[in-house]
Amino acid sequence: MKTTNLLLTTLGLLTVGGGRTSAESASEPPKPPNIIIIYADDLGYGDLSCYNPHAAYQTPRLDRMAAEGIRFTDAHSPSTICSPSRYSLYSGNQVCRTGRPTTAFEGPGGPSYLKPGEMTLADMLGKAGYRTGVFGKWHVGLTWYDKDGKQLGGGFENALLIDYGKSTPLEDGPNARGFDESFVTPNCPTTDPLYIYLENGMVPSPASQRHRPDTLPNPGGKWRWDNDAGWMAPDYEFVKADLLFYDKTLKFITEHRKKFPEKPFFAVLATQIAHAPVLPAPEFNGKTKAGARGDFVCELDTLTGRLLDALKELGIDDNTVVMFNSDNGPETNHTVWMREDYQHDAAGGWRGMKRDAWDGGHRVPFIVRWPGRIPAAQVSRQLTNTTDVFATIASIVGYELPDDVAVDSFDMLPAMLGIQGDAKPIRPHMLTQSFRGQFQLRQGAWKYLDHLGSGGNDYDKGLLQPYELPETAPAATGQLFNLAADPGETTNLFFTQSKKRMEMQALLAELKKPKTGRSAPTNRKPIGMARIPVRP
Repeated sequence: MKTTNLLLTTLGLLTVGGGRTSAESASEPPKPPNIIIIYADDLGYGDLSCYNPHAAYQTPRLDRMAAEGIRFTDAHSPSTICSPSRYSLYSGNQVCRTGRPTTAFEGPGGPSYLKPGEMTLADMLGKAGYRTGVFGKWHVGLTWYDKDGKQLGGGFENALLIDYGKSTPLEDGPNARGFDESFVTPNCPTTDPLYIYLENGMVPSPASQRHRPDTLPNPGGKWRWDNDAGWMAPDYEFVKADLLFYDKTLKFITEHRKKFPEKPFFAVLATQIAHAPVLPAPEFNGKTKAGARGDFVCELDTLTGRLLDALKELGIDDNTVVMFNSDNGPETNHTVWMREDYQHDAAGGWRGMKRDAWDGGHRVPFIVRWPGRIPAAQVSRQLTNTTDVFATIASIVGYELPDDVAVDSFDMLPAMLGIQGDAKPIRPHMLTQSFRGQFQLRQGAWKYLDHLGSGGNDYDKGLLQPYELPETAPAATGQLFNLAADPGETTNLFFTQSKKRMEMQALLAELKKPKTGRSAPTNRKPIGMARIPVRP
Protein backbone atom coordinates (compact mmCIF):
# COMPACT_ATOMS: atom_id res chain seq x y z
CA MET A 1 0.00 0.00 0.00
CA LYS A 2 2.83 2.40 0.81
CA THR A 3 4.31 1.78 -2.63
CA THR A 4 1.00 2.60 -4.27
CA ASN A 5 0.59 5.83 -2.31
CA LEU A 6 4.14 6.86 -3.16
CA LEU A 7 3.46 6.12 -6.81
CA LEU A 8 0.29 8.18 -6.88
CA THR A 9 2.12 11.06 -5.18
CA THR A 10 4.85 10.82 -7.81
CA LEU A 11 2.27 10.89 -10.57
CA GLY A 12 0.72 13.99 -9.06
CA LEU A 13 4.06 15.77 -8.88
CA LEU A 14 4.90 14.71 -12.41
CA THR A 15 1.84 16.42 -13.86
CA VAL A 16 2.55 19.72 -12.10
CA GLY A 17 5.81 20.30 -13.92
CA GLY A 18 4.85 19.81 -17.55
CA GLY A 19 1.90 17.68 -18.55
CA ARG A 20 -1.57 17.40 -17.20
CA THR A 21 -3.48 14.28 -16.36
CA SER A 22 -6.37 13.67 -18.67
CA ALA A 23 -8.78 14.24 -15.76
CA GLU A 24 -7.30 17.71 -15.23
CA SER A 25 -7.34 18.61 -18.92
CA ALA A 26 -10.99 17.82 -19.60
CA SER A 27 -14.26 17.92 -17.74
CA GLU A 28 -15.23 14.48 -19.01
CA PRO A 29 -13.62 11.33 -17.62
CA PRO A 30 -10.68 10.21 -19.76
CA LYS A 31 -11.46 7.58 -22.36
CA PRO A 32 -9.70 4.26 -21.86
CA PRO A 33 -7.32 3.30 -24.66
CA ASN A 34 -7.72 0.60 -27.23
CA ILE A 35 -5.36 -2.30 -26.51
CA ILE A 36 -3.64 -4.64 -28.97
CA ILE A 37 -1.31 -7.53 -28.15
CA ILE A 38 0.86 -8.94 -30.92
CA TYR A 39 1.99 -12.32 -29.63
CA ALA A 40 4.85 -13.91 -31.56
CA ASP A 41 5.68 -17.60 -31.55
CA ASP A 42 9.18 -19.04 -30.87
CA LEU A 43 10.71 -15.61 -31.47
CA GLY A 44 13.97 -15.30 -29.55
CA TYR A 45 15.60 -12.39 -27.77
CA GLY A 46 18.07 -12.00 -30.65
CA ASP A 47 15.51 -12.12 -33.46
CA LEU A 48 14.87 -8.36 -33.63
CA SER A 49 17.57 -5.94 -34.70
CA CYS A 50 16.69 -3.52 -31.90
CA TYR A 51 17.75 -6.27 -29.48
CA ASN A 52 20.55 -7.75 -31.56
CA PRO A 53 22.97 -5.35 -33.29
CA HIS A 54 24.51 -8.35 -35.05
CA ALA A 55 21.23 -9.68 -36.48
CA ALA A 56 21.49 -11.07 -40.00
CA TYR A 57 18.59 -8.89 -41.12
CA GLN A 58 16.78 -5.73 -40.00
CA THR A 59 13.35 -5.35 -38.40
CA PRO A 60 12.72 -1.65 -39.07
CA ARG A 61 9.08 -1.45 -38.01
CA LEU A 62 9.57 -3.22 -34.69
CA ASP A 63 12.74 -1.19 -34.12
CA ARG A 64 10.71 1.95 -34.75
CA MET A 65 7.98 0.73 -32.42
CA ALA A 66 10.61 0.29 -29.72
CA ALA A 67 12.04 3.76 -30.40
CA GLU A 68 8.56 5.24 -30.04
CA GLY A 69 7.87 3.48 -26.75
CA ILE A 70 9.64 1.24 -24.27
CA ARG A 71 11.77 -1.86 -24.80
CA PHE A 72 12.36 -4.28 -21.92
CA THR A 73 15.67 -6.15 -21.88
CA ASP A 74 14.94 -8.49 -18.95
CA ALA A 75 11.52 -9.77 -20.07
CA HIS A 76 10.61 -13.44 -19.86
CA SER A 77 7.97 -15.91 -20.98
CA PRO A 78 6.29 -17.82 -18.14
CA SER A 79 7.16 -21.16 -19.74
CA THR A 80 9.58 -22.41 -22.36
CA ILE A 81 6.81 -23.89 -24.54
CA CYS A 82 3.72 -22.35 -26.05
CA SER A 83 0.54 -23.67 -24.40
CA PRO A 84 1.53 -22.87 -20.78
CA SER A 85 2.78 -19.41 -21.78
CA ARG A 86 -0.47 -18.66 -23.57
CA TYR A 87 -2.42 -19.73 -20.52
CA SER A 88 -0.32 -17.31 -18.47
CA LEU A 89 -0.95 -14.44 -20.89
CA TYR A 90 -4.71 -14.85 -20.60
CA SER A 91 -4.82 -15.65 -16.87
CA GLY A 92 -1.89 -13.82 -15.25
CA ASN A 93 -0.96 -17.11 -13.56
CA GLN A 94 1.89 -19.58 -13.88
CA VAL A 95 0.69 -22.89 -15.28
CA CYS A 96 1.48 -24.62 -11.97
CA ARG A 97 -1.66 -22.93 -10.57
CA THR A 98 -3.76 -25.27 -12.73
CA GLY A 99 -2.45 -28.38 -10.98
CA ARG A 100 -1.91 -29.92 -14.40
CA PRO A 101 1.27 -30.99 -16.19
CA THR A 102 3.12 -28.68 -18.53
CA THR A 103 2.20 -29.69 -22.06
CA ALA A 104 1.67 -28.42 -25.59
CA PHE A 105 -1.67 -29.65 -26.90
CA GLU A 106 -1.91 -31.70 -30.10
CA GLY A 107 -4.87 -33.11 -31.99
CA PRO A 108 -8.15 -32.72 -30.08
CA GLY A 109 -6.22 -32.27 -26.83
CA GLY A 110 -7.68 -30.59 -23.79
CA PRO A 111 -9.61 -29.50 -21.84
CA SER A 112 -8.55 -25.88 -21.68
CA TYR A 113 -6.02 -24.76 -19.11
CA LEU A 114 -8.45 -21.87 -18.54
CA LYS A 115 -10.96 -23.26 -16.05
CA PRO A 116 -14.65 -22.33 -15.98
CA GLY A 117 -15.08 -19.24 -13.83
CA GLU A 118 -11.41 -18.26 -13.94
CA MET A 119 -11.17 -14.58 -14.83
CA THR A 120 -9.30 -14.08 -18.07
CA LEU A 121 -7.77 -10.93 -19.49
CA ALA A 122 -10.71 -10.73 -21.89
CA ASP A 123 -13.21 -11.18 -19.03
CA MET A 124 -11.62 -8.35 -17.09
CA LEU A 125 -11.63 -5.99 -20.06
CA GLY A 126 -15.21 -6.93 -20.87
CA LYS A 127 -16.16 -5.83 -17.36
CA ALA A 128 -14.27 -2.58 -18.04
CA GLY A 129 -16.42 -1.88 -21.10
CA TYR A 130 -14.29 -3.31 -23.92
CA ARG A 131 -15.21 -5.38 -26.95
CA THR A 132 -12.67 -8.15 -27.29
CA GLY A 133 -11.29 -10.32 -30.08
CA VAL A 134 -8.55 -12.89 -30.63
CA PHE A 135 -7.17 -14.03 -33.97
CA GLY A 136 -4.58 -16.67 -34.80
CA LYS A 137 -3.14 -19.37 -32.59
CA TRP A 138 -5.20 -20.29 -29.49
CA HIS A 139 -3.49 -23.47 -28.19
CA VAL A 140 -4.55 -23.53 -24.55
CA GLY A 141 -6.53 -26.75 -24.92
CA LEU A 142 -10.11 -27.46 -26.00
CA THR A 143 -12.79 -30.03 -25.21
CA TRP A 144 -13.93 -32.28 -28.08
CA TYR A 145 -16.48 -35.12 -28.00
CA ASP A 146 -17.10 -38.19 -30.13
CA LYS A 147 -20.53 -39.42 -31.31
CA ASP A 148 -21.17 -41.06 -27.94
CA GLY A 149 -20.47 -37.87 -26.02
CA LYS A 150 -17.11 -39.15 -24.75
CA GLN A 151 -14.35 -36.58 -24.39
CA LEU A 152 -11.51 -37.19 -26.79
CA GLY A 153 -7.85 -37.01 -25.89
CA GLY A 154 -4.92 -35.81 -27.92
CA GLY A 155 -3.64 -37.84 -30.83
CA PHE A 156 -3.76 -36.99 -34.49
CA GLU A 157 -6.04 -39.87 -35.51
CA ASN A 158 -8.62 -38.88 -32.89
CA ALA A 159 -9.46 -35.95 -35.15
CA LEU A 160 -11.58 -38.33 -37.23
CA LEU A 161 -13.65 -39.21 -34.16
CA ILE A 162 -14.83 -35.66 -33.44
CA ASP A 163 -18.57 -35.14 -33.49
CA TYR A 164 -18.78 -31.47 -34.36
CA GLY A 165 -22.45 -31.24 -33.49
CA LYS A 166 -21.79 -32.44 -29.95
CA SER A 167 -18.55 -30.42 -29.59
CA THR A 168 -19.74 -27.00 -30.74
CA PRO A 169 -20.26 -24.30 -29.70
CA LEU A 170 -16.96 -25.05 -27.97
CA GLU A 171 -17.49 -25.08 -24.22
CA ASP A 172 -14.00 -23.76 -23.50
CA GLY A 173 -13.10 -21.86 -26.65
CA PRO A 174 -12.26 -18.14 -26.73
CA ASN A 175 -15.90 -17.06 -26.79
CA ALA A 176 -16.50 -19.02 -23.59
CA ARG A 177 -13.52 -17.33 -22.00
CA GLY A 178 -14.40 -13.68 -22.43
CA PHE A 179 -13.82 -12.91 -26.10
CA ASP A 180 -16.65 -11.40 -28.13
CA GLU A 181 -15.13 -12.42 -31.45
CA SER A 182 -12.58 -15.05 -32.40
CA PHE A 183 -10.98 -16.68 -35.40
CA VAL A 184 -8.35 -19.13 -34.19
CA THR A 185 -6.70 -22.49 -34.70
CA PRO A 186 -6.84 -25.11 -31.94
CA ASN A 187 -3.09 -25.86 -31.97
CA CYS A 188 0.08 -24.65 -33.70
CA PRO A 189 -1.40 -23.48 -37.02
CA THR A 190 1.05 -25.24 -39.36
CA THR A 191 2.62 -27.87 -37.11
CA ASP A 192 0.08 -29.95 -35.22
CA PRO A 193 -3.18 -31.35 -36.58
CA LEU A 194 -6.01 -30.87 -36.31
CA TYR A 195 -5.79 -28.23 -39.02
CA ILE A 196 -9.11 -26.39 -38.81
CA TYR A 197 -10.40 -22.91 -38.06
CA LEU A 198 -12.60 -22.04 -35.12
CA GLU A 199 -14.82 -19.01 -35.61
CA ASN A 200 -16.80 -17.75 -32.64
CA GLY A 201 -16.91 -21.20 -31.07
CA MET A 202 -17.96 -23.01 -34.23
CA VAL A 203 -16.11 -24.99 -36.90
CA PRO A 204 -16.98 -23.58 -40.34
CA SER A 205 -15.29 -26.47 -42.13
CA PRO A 206 -14.49 -29.78 -40.34
CA ALA A 207 -11.29 -31.73 -40.87
CA SER A 208 -12.07 -34.12 -43.71
CA GLN A 209 -8.92 -34.26 -45.83
CA ARG A 210 -5.53 -35.81 -45.18
CA HIS A 211 -2.70 -33.27 -45.18
CA ARG A 212 0.66 -34.37 -46.57
CA PRO A 213 3.72 -32.26 -45.76
CA ASP A 214 5.20 -32.77 -49.22
CA THR A 215 2.44 -30.61 -50.69
CA LEU A 216 4.02 -27.54 -49.07
CA PRO A 217 7.12 -25.58 -50.10
CA ASN A 218 10.42 -26.67 -48.55
CA PRO A 219 12.63 -23.57 -48.58
CA GLY A 220 16.31 -24.38 -48.40
CA GLY A 221 15.49 -28.06 -48.30
CA LYS A 222 14.96 -28.11 -44.53
CA TRP A 223 12.70 -25.32 -43.28
CA ARG A 224 9.50 -27.35 -43.75
CA TRP A 225 10.69 -29.34 -40.73
CA ASP A 226 8.01 -30.11 -38.08
CA ASN A 227 4.97 -29.95 -40.33
CA ASP A 228 3.05 -33.07 -39.31
CA ALA A 229 0.75 -35.10 -41.50
CA GLY A 230 -2.81 -35.18 -40.25
CA TRP A 231 -6.39 -34.18 -40.86
CA MET A 232 -7.32 -30.75 -42.20
CA ALA A 233 -10.25 -28.69 -43.40
CA PRO A 234 -10.47 -28.38 -47.20
CA ASP A 235 -9.94 -24.61 -47.13
CA TYR A 236 -7.05 -24.61 -44.62
CA GLU A 237 -4.17 -22.23 -45.35
CA PHE A 238 -0.57 -22.99 -44.40
CA VAL A 239 1.71 -20.62 -46.30
CA LYS A 240 -0.45 -17.52 -45.92
CA ALA A 241 -1.61 -18.26 -42.38
CA ASP A 242 -0.38 -15.03 -40.82
CA LEU A 243 -1.75 -12.88 -43.63
CA LEU A 244 -5.16 -14.41 -42.82
CA PHE A 245 -4.76 -13.76 -39.09
CA TYR A 246 -3.72 -10.18 -39.78
CA ASP A 247 -6.70 -9.61 -42.07
CA LYS A 248 -9.10 -10.96 -39.44
CA THR A 249 -7.56 -8.67 -36.81
CA LEU A 250 -7.77 -5.62 -39.04
CA LYS A 251 -11.38 -6.42 -39.97
CA PHE A 252 -12.30 -6.67 -36.28
CA ILE A 253 -10.73 -3.25 -35.58
CA THR A 254 -12.20 -1.45 -38.59
CA GLU A 255 -15.69 -2.86 -38.10
CA HIS A 256 -15.52 -2.06 -34.41
CA ARG A 257 -14.70 1.56 -35.24
CA LYS A 258 -17.74 1.75 -37.50
CA LYS A 259 -20.22 0.01 -35.22
CA PHE A 260 -18.95 0.96 -31.75
CA PRO A 261 -16.96 4.21 -32.14
CA GLU A 262 -17.43 5.19 -28.48
CA LYS A 263 -16.35 1.82 -27.11
CA PRO A 264 -12.71 0.73 -26.68
CA PHE A 265 -11.51 -2.55 -28.16
CA PHE A 266 -9.03 -5.22 -27.13
CA ALA A 267 -7.49 -7.39 -29.86
CA VAL A 268 -4.93 -10.18 -29.76
CA LEU A 269 -3.05 -11.01 -32.96
CA ALA A 270 -1.51 -14.39 -32.10
CA THR A 271 0.86 -14.98 -34.98
CA GLN A 272 2.66 -18.26 -35.72
CA ILE A 273 5.95 -16.55 -36.62
CA ALA A 274 8.61 -17.86 -36.16
CA HIS A 275 7.34 -21.34 -35.25
CA ALA A 276 8.22 -24.34 -37.38
CA PRO A 277 7.69 -24.96 -40.24
CA VAL A 278 9.17 -21.79 -41.71
CA LEU A 279 6.79 -20.85 -44.51
CA PRO A 280 6.92 -17.14 -45.33
CA ALA A 281 4.14 -15.85 -47.55
CA PRO A 282 5.18 -15.54 -51.21
CA GLU A 283 5.56 -11.76 -51.11
CA PHE A 284 8.29 -12.13 -48.47
CA ASN A 285 10.40 -14.79 -50.16
CA GLY A 286 13.92 -13.42 -50.66
CA LYS A 287 13.21 -10.20 -48.76
CA THR A 288 16.29 -10.70 -46.57
CA LYS A 289 19.72 -12.23 -47.03
CA ALA A 290 19.09 -14.55 -44.09
CA GLY A 291 17.13 -17.31 -45.77
CA ALA A 292 13.57 -18.46 -45.14
CA ARG A 293 13.57 -17.72 -41.42
CA GLY A 294 14.91 -14.22 -41.98
CA ASP A 295 12.13 -13.71 -44.52
CA PHE A 296 9.62 -15.10 -42.02
CA VAL A 297 10.62 -12.59 -39.34
CA CYS A 298 10.52 -9.89 -42.03
CA GLU A 299 6.88 -10.86 -42.59
CA LEU A 300 6.15 -10.43 -38.88
CA ASP A 301 7.90 -7.05 -38.88
CA THR A 302 5.93 -5.91 -41.93
CA LEU A 303 2.57 -7.02 -40.54
CA THR A 304 3.30 -5.17 -37.30
CA GLY A 305 4.08 -2.06 -39.33
CA ARG A 306 0.89 -2.42 -41.36
CA LEU A 307 -1.14 -2.64 -38.18
CA LEU A 308 0.51 0.46 -36.72
CA ASP A 309 -0.13 2.30 -40.00
CA ALA A 310 -3.78 1.25 -39.88
CA LEU A 311 -4.14 2.77 -36.41
CA LYS A 312 -2.93 6.11 -37.76
CA GLU A 313 -5.27 5.93 -40.73
CA LEU A 314 -8.16 5.28 -38.35
CA GLY A 315 -7.14 8.25 -36.21
CA ILE A 316 -6.68 6.16 -33.04
CA ASP A 317 -2.90 5.85 -32.90
CA ASP A 318 -2.33 8.10 -29.87
CA ASN A 319 -4.92 6.31 -27.78
CA THR A 320 -4.00 2.71 -28.58
CA VAL A 321 -1.64 0.62 -26.48
CA VAL A 322 0.27 -1.91 -28.58
CA MET A 323 2.23 -4.65 -26.80
CA PHE A 324 4.61 -6.98 -28.61
CA ASN A 325 5.81 -10.17 -26.89
CA SER A 326 6.84 -13.78 -27.58
CA ASP A 327 5.73 -17.05 -25.98
CA ASN A 328 9.23 -18.54 -25.52
CA GLY A 329 12.72 -18.67 -26.99
CA PRO A 330 13.71 -19.85 -30.48
CA GLU A 331 13.27 -23.42 -31.70
CA THR A 332 16.31 -25.73 -31.44
CA ASN A 333 16.87 -26.52 -35.12
CA HIS A 334 16.17 -22.93 -36.07
CA THR A 335 18.71 -21.60 -33.59
CA VAL A 336 21.44 -23.95 -34.79
CA TRP A 337 20.74 -23.49 -38.49
CA MET A 338 20.65 -19.69 -38.22
CA ARG A 339 23.97 -19.70 -36.37
CA GLU A 340 25.58 -22.05 -38.89
CA ASP A 341 24.16 -20.59 -42.09
CA TYR A 342 23.82 -16.88 -41.35
CA GLN A 343 25.83 -16.16 -38.17
CA HIS A 344 22.58 -15.08 -36.57
CA ASP A 345 21.98 -15.89 -32.90
CA ALA A 346 18.22 -16.07 -32.36
CA ALA A 347 18.80 -16.53 -28.62
CA GLY A 348 20.68 -13.22 -28.49
CA GLY A 349 23.74 -14.57 -26.70
CA TRP A 350 21.85 -16.26 -23.86
CA ARG A 351 22.42 -19.90 -23.04
CA GLY A 352 19.73 -22.31 -24.21
CA MET A 353 16.74 -22.11 -26.50
CA LYS A 354 13.10 -23.22 -26.63
CA ARG A 355 12.24 -25.78 -23.88
CA ASP A 356 15.35 -24.89 -21.84
CA ALA A 357 15.32 -23.28 -18.40
CA TRP A 358 18.43 -21.25 -19.16
CA ASP A 359 17.65 -17.72 -20.28
CA GLY A 360 17.73 -18.45 -24.01
CA GLY A 361 14.60 -20.52 -23.49
CA HIS A 362 12.51 -17.76 -21.94
CA ARG A 363 14.16 -14.31 -22.24
CA VAL A 364 12.11 -12.69 -25.01
CA PRO A 365 11.39 -9.33 -26.64
CA PHE A 366 8.80 -7.14 -24.96
CA ILE A 367 7.96 -3.78 -26.52
CA VAL A 368 5.12 -1.42 -25.59
CA ARG A 369 4.01 1.65 -27.51
CA TRP A 370 1.34 4.19 -26.51
CA PRO A 371 2.21 7.56 -28.07
CA GLY A 372 -0.27 9.55 -26.04
CA ARG A 373 1.02 8.36 -22.68
CA ILE A 374 4.26 6.31 -22.75
CA PRO A 375 7.42 8.39 -23.29
CA ALA A 376 9.47 7.36 -26.31
CA ALA A 377 13.01 5.97 -26.49
CA GLN A 378 12.93 4.10 -23.19
CA VAL A 379 14.98 0.98 -22.52
CA SER A 380 14.13 -0.72 -19.24
CA ARG A 381 16.09 -3.35 -17.32
CA GLN A 382 13.14 -4.03 -15.02
CA LEU A 383 12.55 -7.74 -14.54
CA THR A 384 9.20 -8.67 -16.06
CA ASN A 385 7.17 -11.67 -17.20
CA THR A 386 4.31 -12.12 -19.66
CA THR A 387 2.06 -12.76 -16.66
CA ASP A 388 2.50 -9.04 -15.89
CA VAL A 389 0.47 -8.02 -18.94
CA PHE A 390 -2.72 -8.76 -16.95
CA ALA A 391 -2.07 -6.48 -13.96
CA THR A 392 -0.53 -3.79 -16.17
CA ILE A 393 -3.61 -3.57 -18.37
CA ALA A 394 -5.84 -3.65 -15.29
CA SER A 395 -3.85 -0.72 -13.95
CA ILE A 396 -4.36 1.23 -17.17
CA VAL A 397 -8.14 0.77 -17.20
CA GLY A 398 -8.51 1.24 -13.44
CA TYR A 399 -9.70 -2.29 -12.62
CA GLU A 400 -8.85 -3.42 -9.09
CA LEU A 401 -7.87 -7.07 -9.26
CA PRO A 402 -9.15 -9.43 -6.57
CA ASP A 403 -6.36 -11.22 -4.75
CA ASP A 404 -7.35 -14.59 -6.23
CA VAL A 405 -7.01 -13.34 -9.82
CA ALA A 406 -3.74 -13.17 -11.77
CA VAL A 407 -1.71 -14.28 -8.77
CA ASP A 408 1.61 -14.04 -10.65
CA SER A 409 1.00 -10.66 -12.26
CA PHE A 410 2.81 -7.42 -11.37
CA ASP A 411 1.88 -3.94 -12.56
CA MET A 412 4.64 -2.73 -14.90
CA LEU A 413 2.88 0.52 -15.78
CA PRO A 414 5.14 2.68 -13.54
CA ALA A 415 8.14 1.54 -15.57
CA MET A 416 6.31 2.15 -18.85
CA LEU A 417 5.35 5.66 -17.79
CA GLY A 418 8.97 6.40 -16.91
CA ILE A 419 8.25 7.17 -13.25
CA GLN A 420 9.94 4.11 -11.71
CA GLY A 421 13.45 3.49 -12.96
CA ASP A 422 15.64 0.43 -12.92
CA ALA A 423 17.18 1.30 -9.56
CA LYS A 424 13.88 0.46 -7.85
CA PRO A 425 12.70 -2.99 -9.01
CA ILE A 426 8.97 -3.57 -9.38
CA ARG A 427 9.43 -7.32 -9.12
CA PRO A 428 11.33 -8.69 -6.11
CA HIS A 429 11.29 -12.15 -7.73
CA MET A 430 10.01 -14.08 -10.75
CA LEU A 431 8.96 -17.66 -11.42
CA THR A 432 9.38 -19.47 -14.73
CA GLN A 433 8.80 -23.10 -15.68
CA SER A 434 10.64 -25.17 -18.27
CA PHE A 435 9.38 -27.78 -20.72
CA ARG A 436 9.31 -30.47 -18.03
CA GLY A 437 7.42 -28.22 -15.61
CA GLN A 438 10.48 -27.66 -13.43
CA PHE A 439 10.85 -24.33 -11.65
CA GLN A 440 13.29 -21.47 -11.95
CA LEU A 441 13.40 -18.47 -9.64
CA ARG A 442 14.94 -15.06 -10.27
CA GLN A 443 15.73 -12.66 -7.44
CA GLY A 444 17.64 -9.63 -8.66
CA ALA A 445 20.71 -10.91 -10.48
CA TRP A 446 20.44 -14.32 -8.83
CA LYS A 447 18.85 -17.22 -10.66
CA TYR A 448 18.08 -20.59 -9.08
CA LEU A 449 17.06 -23.64 -11.14
CA ASP A 450 15.40 -26.33 -9.06
CA HIS A 451 16.94 -29.09 -11.19
CA LEU A 452 20.07 -30.06 -13.05
CA GLY A 453 20.48 -29.70 -16.80
CA SER A 454 18.45 -27.73 -19.26
CA GLY A 455 15.01 -28.67 -17.99
CA GLY A 456 14.13 -29.27 -21.60
CA ASN A 457 16.44 -30.30 -24.43
CA ASP A 458 18.98 -33.11 -24.47
CA TYR A 459 22.49 -31.79 -25.07
CA ASP A 460 24.23 -35.17 -24.86
CA LYS A 461 23.91 -35.96 -28.55
CA GLY A 462 22.80 -34.76 -31.93
CA LEU A 463 22.41 -31.21 -33.16
CA LEU A 464 22.77 -29.63 -29.72
CA GLN A 465 25.84 -31.54 -28.54
CA PRO A 466 28.29 -28.79 -29.62
CA TYR A 467 26.51 -26.44 -27.19
CA GLU A 468 26.85 -28.70 -24.16
CA LEU A 469 28.75 -27.11 -21.27
CA PRO A 470 30.39 -29.00 -18.40
CA GLU A 471 28.53 -29.08 -15.09
CA THR A 472 30.77 -27.24 -12.62
CA ALA A 473 29.01 -28.72 -9.57
CA PRO A 474 28.15 -32.29 -10.60
CA ALA A 475 27.11 -33.34 -7.09
CA ALA A 476 24.49 -30.57 -6.88
CA THR A 477 20.74 -31.11 -7.15
CA GLY A 478 20.08 -27.68 -8.65
CA GLN A 479 21.81 -24.72 -10.26
CA LEU A 480 22.55 -21.25 -8.91
CA PHE A 481 23.93 -18.48 -11.08
CA ASN A 482 24.70 -14.80 -10.63
CA LEU A 483 23.69 -13.29 -13.96
CA ALA A 484 25.49 -10.02 -13.25
CA ALA A 485 28.84 -11.82 -13.15
CA ASP A 486 27.92 -14.84 -15.27
CA PRO A 487 25.19 -14.02 -17.82
CA GLY A 488 26.00 -17.19 -19.74
CA GLU A 489 24.98 -19.40 -16.76
CA THR A 490 28.27 -21.31 -16.90
CA THR A 491 29.41 -21.55 -13.25
CA ASN A 492 27.10 -23.30 -10.81
CA LEU A 493 27.35 -21.66 -7.38
CA PHE A 494 25.10 -24.23 -5.70
CA PHE A 495 27.73 -25.09 -3.04
CA THR A 496 29.91 -21.99 -2.95
CA GLN A 497 26.90 -19.70 -2.31
CA SER A 498 24.90 -22.15 -0.18
CA LYS A 499 23.34 -19.45 2.01
CA LYS A 500 21.85 -17.68 -1.01
CA ARG A 501 20.79 -20.98 -2.52
CA MET A 502 18.93 -22.06 0.63
CA GLU A 503 17.27 -18.65 0.86
CA MET A 504 16.00 -19.00 -2.71
CA GLN A 505 14.92 -22.60 -2.17
CA ALA A 506 12.82 -21.51 0.80
CA LEU A 507 11.27 -18.67 -1.20
CA LEU A 508 10.52 -20.98 -4.11
CA ALA A 509 8.80 -23.44 -1.79
CA GLU A 510 6.43 -20.67 -0.66
CA LEU A 511 5.76 -19.22 -4.11
CA LYS A 512 4.89 -22.52 -5.77
CA LYS A 513 2.52 -23.93 -3.13
CA PRO A 514 -0.40 -25.60 -4.95
CA LYS A 515 -3.30 -23.85 -3.19
CA THR A 516 -1.86 -20.81 -1.41
CA GLY A 517 1.15 -20.02 -3.59
CA ARG A 518 1.43 -16.72 -5.42
CA SER A 519 4.26 -14.48 -6.54
CA ALA A 520 2.38 -11.18 -6.97
CA PRO A 521 1.47 -8.89 -4.06
CA THR A 522 -2.01 -8.73 -2.61
CA ASN A 523 -4.12 -5.58 -2.47
CA ARG A 524 -2.94 -4.31 -5.86
CA LYS A 525 -4.18 -0.81 -6.64
CA PRO A 526 -4.54 0.29 -10.26
CA ILE A 527 -3.27 3.66 -11.41
CA GLY A 528 -6.18 4.40 -13.76
CA MET A 529 -6.48 6.76 -16.69
CA ALA A 530 -7.15 9.84 -14.57
CA ARG A 531 -3.62 9.62 -13.15
CA ILE A 532 -1.71 8.82 -16.33
CA PRO A 533 -0.10 11.95 -17.76
CA VAL A 534 -0.96 13.03 -21.28
CA ARG A 535 2.18 13.37 -23.40
CA PRO A 536 2.59 16.29 -25.77
